Amino acid sequence: MSNPDALPCGAGAIRSSPAVPACARRRSWVLAAAVLGSTLAFVDESVVNVALPGIESNLRTTLVAMQWVVNAYTLCMSALLLLGGAAADQFGRRLMFIIGVGVFAVASLGCGFAPNAQVLIATRAVQGLGAALLVPCSLALIGAAFAERDRGAAIGIWAGASAIAAGLAPLLGGWLVDHASWRVIFLINPVIAIPTLWIAVRRVPESRNPDAPPGVDWRGALLAVTGLASLAYGLMASSTLGWKHPVVVGSLSAGAALLVAFVLVERGSASPMMPLELFRSRRFSGINLLTLLLYGAMGAAFFFLPFLLIQARGYSATAAGVAYVPFTLVVGLLSRWSGRLGDRFGVRWALICGPALAAAGFGLLGGGKDAYWVTLVSMTILGLGMGIAVAPLTTTVINAVPPDRTGVASGINNATASVGSLLLIAILGSVALGTFEHSLARGLASVHASPAVRATVDSARGGFVVPPMPGGLSAKERRQADAIVTGALTGTVRMGMWIAALLALAGALTAVFTIRQDETRRQTPHGQ
Repeated sequence: MSNPDALPCGAGAIRSSPAVPACARRRSWVLAAAVLGSTLAFVDESVVNVALPGIESNLRTTLVAMQWVVNAYTLCMSALLLLGGAAADQFGRRLMFIIGVGVFAVASLGCGFAPNAQVLIATRAVQGLGAALLVPCSLALIGAAFAERDRGAAIGIWAGASAIAAGLAPLLGGWLVDHASWRVIFLINPVIAIPTLWIAVRRVPESRNPDAPPGVDWRGALLAVTGLASLAYGLMASSTLGWKHPVVVGSLSAGAALLVAFVLVERGSASPMMPLELFRSRRFSGINLLTLLLYGAMGAAFFFLPFLLIQARGYSATAAGVAYVPFTLVVGLLSRWSGRLGDRFGVRWALICGPALAAAGFGLLGGGKDAYWVTLVSMTILGLGMGIAVAPLTTTVINAVPPDRTGVASGINNATASVGSLLLIAILGSVALGTFEHSLARGLASVHASPAVRATVDSARGGFVVPPMPGGLSAKERRQADAIVTGALTGTVRMGMWIAALLALAGALTAVFTIRQDETRRQTPHGQ
C-alpha cells in the first residue's frame, strides 16, 4: 500500500505511522464533506420556515398545506432515515451519501419551479428521500474516519458548522423572500451540492460494515412511511373535520396499526432497518426519547415563529431571519466546546442543563412581551441550551452502539428527531388552527363588528396569515379587523411556545433518569 492517503484511518490507525499526516488530511476532507452534506438538509429545513407565510400568501393556500410543505419533507426523511443508515452500512457510506446529495439537489430545483402547493409538497417529499440518505451517512462517515477518543470533537465541529450554516440561512432566505421570491431559496441547495459531490467523489474513502446483513428492509420502509403518513394526515385533518370524523378516526387507527406492524416486521426481519435490540440499552433508549421531546419542541416552535414575527407583529421576512442569528451563533460557538467537555467529563449534566435552558427560551418566546429585543434574548437562551446539548447528545448515540452499527444508530436518532418534529407540527398545527378560529370568534363577539369586518375576519379562517383588507373598509374597521386577527395569531403561537417549553423540560427529566454519569465517563479514555 504505497499511497499514504490510502492507508486506514480512524480507530484502527497506528498513531506513530508515517501515514498519520495522510490520515489527518483524509479526516479533514471527510469532515468537510459531512458538514456540507448536512448543511444541505439543515439549511433547507430552516430556510423554508421563514418563507412559509410568503408561500401561503403567494400560492393562496392554507395552514394545512403549509404543514404538509414541512411535513412531506420530514415524513420521508424520518421514515427512510432508518433505511438510509442501514443501506450505508451495507452498500457503502460514501455511495449512499453521493446518491442522497444528488437526489436532494434535483428535487430542490423541482421545489423552486413548483407551480402550485401540490407540486411543491410532492417535490419536498423527494427532498426528504435525499435527506434520508445523506444525513445519516454524514455522521456515519465521521464515525468510520475518527477514533472514539476524537469523535466527540469532530462531531462538535460538524454540529457547530452545520448549525451556523443552517442558522444563517433564514437571514439570507428572508432577504430573498423580501427582495426576490421564495422560489429562490430552493436554488441555494444545488450550489452547495456541487462542491459536496466533488469532495465526496475525489477525497472521501469508502467504508461499510462487512458484517451487515444482506438485503434491504423494503417492507419495514413501506410500513414506516405509510404508518407515519396516515398518522400525520389524521392529526392534521382533525383541525377541520373534528376528532370524531370517520376519516380522522380511520387515518389514526390505520397509522397506529401500520406502525405496530412495522415493529413486528422489524422484530422478525433478518436485516431490519431499525434493530430493536439496540433499544435494550437504557442509555440508547433514553437518549432517543430525549431527542424526540427536544427536537419535537424545536420543530414545532420554529414552524410557528415566522407567523408570529411576520404576520402578527408585522416584521419583514429579513427581520424574522435575523431573529435566528443569535440562536445560530451560540449553537455554533458552543457545540465544539460542549463536545470536548462531553469527551472529558461525561455528558449527563450537559443533557440535563441544555434542555432545561431550551425550555426557558421557549417560555420567554411565549411570554407577554412583544418587543423585538425579547425575541433576540429568547433565541439566545434557546441557542445556549441547544448548543450545550447537541454534540453530547449525538456523541452519546454513536458511542452507545458497537462501531459497526454507527450508520444504523445515527439513522435511528435522526429519524427520532424528525418524527418528533413531524408529530408535534401535526398535533400543534391541529390544536393551533382550532384555537385560532375560536379566538377569532371570541374577538368578533367582544366588539360591535360591522358585517364588513366580520367578513374580513372570517376570511382568515383556515389559514394562518392576516388577510388583505378590502378597499371598502374604513380606517377604524381596518384597525378592528387587524387587531382581532393578529391578537388571535399571537395568542395561538404563545400557547404553542409554552407547550414546547414543557416538552423540553420533559427531555431534561429523561436525562436525569436514563443517563448515569459513570456510564458517560466510561465512554472515552478521559473518563476512565
